[in-house]
Amino acid sequence: MTGSKRIFLPMKVENAASFTASGDDKTLGAPLDSKPADARPLWPAMVKGLRHRCPKCGNSSLFRAYLKVVDSCESCGQELHHHRADDAPPYFTIFVSGHIIIPLMIVVERFWAPAMWVHMAIWLPVTLIMCMALLPPIKGALVGLQWSFRMHGFEYDEDPSGDAGLRTSSS
Repeated sequence: MTGSKRIFLPMKVENAASFTASGDDKTLGAPLDSKPADARPLWPAMVKGLRHRCPKCGNSSLFRAYLKVVDSCESCGQELHHHRADDAPPYFTIFVSGHIIIPLMIVVERFWAPAMWVHMAIWLPVTLIMCMALLPPIKGALVGLQWSFRMHGFEYDEDPSGDAGLRTSSS
């Protein structure tokens, strides 16, 4: 089979069959249980993003402003401009902060029963500060997740030979 291309998945899957297409001589993938040599680990990439660092090298800053991701890493040159975090960071921020604030509100109401204005004076600023503090780390973690899974343009790496794109092999 000449000219066949293999596409590697970013994570290892146990006991899986091969992805092959019906057709003349085209194979659309490698076995799912194979792990590419240039696999990207998920958790280290997400932790680097949580720390506002490049998911590839962890050296330079991921953000140039509060939530504005740099176009490319200053240290390793990894392009970051094509990430697609969209509405996921605010969603996860609301999810996390809601699971912290709501139980605290219930405890305060149950034990002290303050007036409504006291609740507003306490919980509105606390919620706002918590959301503003959690939003950049969560966005960084999601950029790290996208980089690790090779999503939204992160599948194309520059390599020293100058070939950009997915690793291909001919059989």
